[in-house]
Amino acid sequence: MATKGKINVLYISYDGMTDPLGQSQVIPYLEGLSKAGYQFTLLSFEKPERYETLSHEIAAQLKSSGIEWVPLSYTKRPPILSTLWDLYKMKRKAFALHRKKGFGIVHCRSYISSFVGLALKRNQGLKFIFDMRGFYADERVDGKIWNLSNPLFKFIFGYFKKKEQQFLSGADGVISLTHKGKDIIHSWKEIENQPIPIEVIPCCADLELFSPARINSNKQQELQRKFGLTGKEFVLSYLGSIGTWYMLDEMLDFFNCLLKKSPAAKFLFITNDSTAPILKKAAAKGIEETAFIFYSAKRQEVAAYLALSNYAIFFIQPLFSKAGSSPTKQGEIMGMQIPIVCNSGVGDVDMIVEDTNSGIVIEDFTAQSYNSAIDEMLSQKREIGGIREGAFKYYSLKNGIEKYISVYQKVLPTTSPVSE
Repeated sequence: MATKGKINVLYISYDGMTDPLGQSQVIPYLEGLSKAGYQFTLLSFEKPERYETLSHEIAAQLKSSGIEWVPLSYTKRPPILSTLWDLYKMKRKAFALHRKKGFGIVHCRSYISSFVGLALKRNQGLKFIFDMRGFYADERVDGKIWNLSNPLFKFIFGYFKKKEQQFLSGADGVISLTHKGKDIIHSWKEIENQPIPIEVIPCCADLELFSPARINSNKQQELQRKFGLTGKEFVLSYLGSIGTWYMLDEMLDFFNCLLKKSPAAKFLFITNDSTAPILKKAAAKGIEETAFIFYSAKRQEVAAYLALSNYAIFFIQPLFSKAGSSPTKQGEIMGMQIPIVCNSGVGDVDMIVEDTNSGIVIEDFTAQSYNSAIDEMLSQKREIGGIREGAFKYYSLKNGIEKYISVYQKVLPTTSPVSE
């Protein structure tokens, strides 16, 4: 059972804690909530190769915060059946943990875990928090993972949209990453008890880690020498993986336009992805390999490499499902006082950039838009401090934790956490 005076919470994530996403977007929140007096059991699904490498480090970190970690193995293949098998394991383990610990709240990250969360609410009376993280089924279609011309995927899509309605109608608390996503949900007449209570909490950043104050000038000079930088080159950076949603071709076209105006410019990729596909696309566009810098940085190193940048870039496909998305990198880049060039039509990204004066938003992917943005980039002098202040306004981890606490207190209004 829970420690006396503490609210016992089961947190379920189909993402692993040994994944970068788990380390940046789950663990910091739970550590903060634990300090506020909540007792967590964390059920997650870990990819075997990452688990083997990082499990001891993550386990020690969670234990030091009083979080009990229950890792299960993520099943990758075959498609659909592997997820069903993992869902069975998740449900069996979650119900067994509840019998042992007697949870008051089940907090579910995204849709797969919410199948179990809703079942615990209906069968065991737990308070259920649906932390939706975006429009899952629509993302699978927009990302071309589910082809609706295939009857099986069409059925699965319809099934998930029906479950989405049940999660939203049945949840005691709902978390949306964006105000745009919240507005869309409130427009859906099929959801019961509209407007349902929704708290907007974007992907927050550790602004102590992503801080210019942590950057050592000697280390920066060392990095500049390592990459052959004189300090006079215009450095455009990209942070993170190049996955389904990021528009690599368009970002390379943008950089090509930049090179025409600033021939010594460099494109810094801070990524764990393979460099070969990037260089292949670049070569097809006539961009020399010498214009690129690649580095696979550990989380603790990212800020130092970002600090080499004059601007950071990310273009994301402006699809319906992206209305609910909050790029983790935005808060981290802003925390480093680095301006951003990005596109409109993705969650609250453009609204935040414009409100905080933290960069340039392009409306379309044309050479005219690129050149207009580049002219502004090359002439604009960055205001030290303003961008970082915007990061604190929207992406403060402290504010995010406080919002989660308010949700917890609303779903269990008769009790409050008690700090040690």
